[in-house]
Amino acid sequence: MIDWRCYVITRGSGPEVVRAAADAAQAGAGVVQVRAKELGTRDLMAFANSVARAVHAAHPTTRVVIDDRADVVFALRRAHSPIHGVHLGQDDLPAADARAMLGPDAIIGLTTGTLELVRGAQAIADTIDYVGCGPFRPTPTKDSGRLPIGVEGYGPLVGATRLPLIAIGDVEPGDVPALAAQGVAGVAMVRAVMQAEDPAAVVRDVLAGWHM
Repeated sequence: MIDWRCYVITRGSGPEVVRAAADAAQAGAGVVQVRAKELGTRDLMAFANSVARAVHAAHPTTRVVIDDRADVVFALRRAHSPIHGVHLGQDDLPAADARAMLGPDAIIGLTTGTLELVRGAQAIADTIDYVGCGPFRPTPTKDSGRLPIGVEGYGPLVGATRLPLIAIGDVEPGDVPALAAQGVAGVAMVRAVMQAEDPAAVVRDVLAGWHM
């Protein structure tokens, strides 16, 4: 059973990022996504492996996925790294091909953000495991070109799929109760966790928000 409530996305590729990811996992983050678009393939493999092993040591049930790169996930899983899957964008390898490459046990997520995209994801719900959906607010971390969804925009999107839906886009811990009330399965955070002096405290605040 995957705990989607707090989904942490890394930013940067230094040792401090590895520590922050491990701290977040130890505090209860259910998923950590390694996002390091600035790295070449071999450097990404080394960095993602470091994150995965640190996360696994901190909290063995936390899942680790890699942004975009199904090939890197395949190579690391083949090398017995504790990597669990891939998060795909709309322009990445098609989900069916990623599934064929990674096998039935891998986690595969897909970026969405509009009703049309969510319905498209639902059409391949037997192939993927969850959808990321944003932006909640405008964010400098990733410019999707889509309009912000806002709290009330998530209800119809949740209703359009049986897949777990993760809200993303400048989400703060204080937003969790309202988003949870809309039916999202979790919230994804980049800056709120990775730039925090105490990433573990932010994760604990997020998890507490699901019970308010």
